Amino acid sequence: MPQTTLRLQATDPGILTARFEEIRSQLKVPEQFPAAVLAEAERVAEAPLEVPERDETDVPYLTVDPPGSMDLDQALHLSRQGSGYLVRYAIAYLPAVVAPGGAVDGEARHRGQTIYSPDERTPLHPPVVSEGAASLLPGQVRAAYVWSLVLDADGRTTSAEVHVARVRSVNRYSYDEVQRSLDDGSADERVMLLKEIGSKRVELEAERGGASLPMPEQEVTQDDGGGYHLRFRPPVPAEEWNAQISLMTGMAAADLMIGARVGVLRTMPAAPDGAVRRFRRQARALGAPWPEGQRYGDFLRGLDRTNPRHLALIYAATTLFRGAAYTPFDGALPEQRIHAAVAAPYAHVTAPLRRLVDRFGLAVCEAVCRGADVPSWAREALPGLPAVMRSSDGLASNVERSCTDATEAAVLAPHLGADFAAVMVERTDKGAVLQLLDPAVVARAEGPGEAGDDVTARLTKADVATSSVAFQIQG
Repeated sequence: MPQTTLRLQATDPGILTARFEEIRSQLKVPEQFPAAVLAEAERVAEAPLEVPERDETDVPYLTVDPPGSMDLDQALHLSRQGSGYLVRYAIAYLPAVVAPGGAVDGEARHRGQTIYSPDERTPLHPPVVSEGAASLLPGQVRAAYVWSLVLDADGRTTSAEVHVARVRSVNRYSYDEVQRSLDDGSADERVMLLKEIGSKRVELEAERGGASLPMPEQEVTQDDGGGYHLRFRPPVPAEEWNAQISLMTGMAAADLMIGARVGVLRTMPAAPDGAVRRFRRQARALGAPWPEGQRYGDFLRGLDRTNPRHLALIYAATTLFRGAAYTPFDGALPEQRIHAAVAAPYAHVTAPLRRLVDRFGLAVCEAVCRGADVPSWAREALPGLPAVMRSSDGLASNVERSCTDATEAAVLAPHLGADFAAVMVERTDKGAVLQLLDPAVVARAEGPGEAGDDVTARLTKADVATSSVAFQIQG
């Protein structure tokens, strides 16, 4: 699902990194792990709590992640099976390194998820676990949940099950490396099938009415004069194909949970009318009006990912993906079971190194497939997971928003007093909300006008220290 990323690439980022550190401190982002947590993590890294009996180390898995990533949750192997496909998807098996009720478990329940800042990340688990003992690093034998998903010729899932096994990844690729190998014809069949299956899953998503796009990454760069610039890095197609494998697995997990009447879903209502109206104004402002009657998923898929304004619009589409929640159940099924952006029931089960809830969903699904009782540690935790994740999601969102605001202030600061072309996308009791055309920044402003108006806005404040900018509408 959409996740925005802001990455700092500046040559002398002192003022921004200092502000990012201050933001983390103000928002009480966890810092160092307690000594007891680190000690327990070291012990389980040396002597895992479980070693699966089933050996699937002969399957040549590969991983696809951003360059430099060490916390590798997922590895995949794709093959043809009859007229369709077999997708093997290995997910880090945390019960091998996280003891229920232990120090690592308690700290993970406190943190909820890995928190990303432009200059660093604050991990959910100690690195000796998340980047070592549990990570699906190449050449290492690891315990994993292995999803086996059988697809027909159109890419539809015909059966799905998950079991625990020992696996070994043999190749580690970045998204760009995968894309280059496909473009230059050097990709092996596993990678070619990622494109083939991923493309078919995109078509199925469009057929369902879903819209789950990989978000463009925002990069902060610095010129020779010390000025900051904000640009969007377009996602390569391989990112979307890879994301479709994860989405497919999450849908299969949700179906298993619903069938067993126990689990935790990721649900989301349809976008409210107000958010849709605001996004339509942003689309018009950025030169890509959204036609009436066109589903928003089809509109987003049709945008040009090499066009900076279109990338800004895809980034802004996160306003349509609000209201997502974790919905646990045990016995009676919840009324709300659909995730509107996926256009199907969906669950988070593919990132347990970075997101707490996945560990519990995976345990439920594996027990269901084995015909066993759900482990008590997982079942008993289900009712409390929404509150933990809601708090953690809120912290992650606040960190992202504050860091983005600080970055935009740094970008705009040299232009204090300058006028900018903008469109008013919303008017609230706190003033107007503007979509600037260049740079593609959303900001608040004082002054006359109504939603949908083309306006000229003068920059009256750009303060990195308070992560704030202000505009005055002219005329």
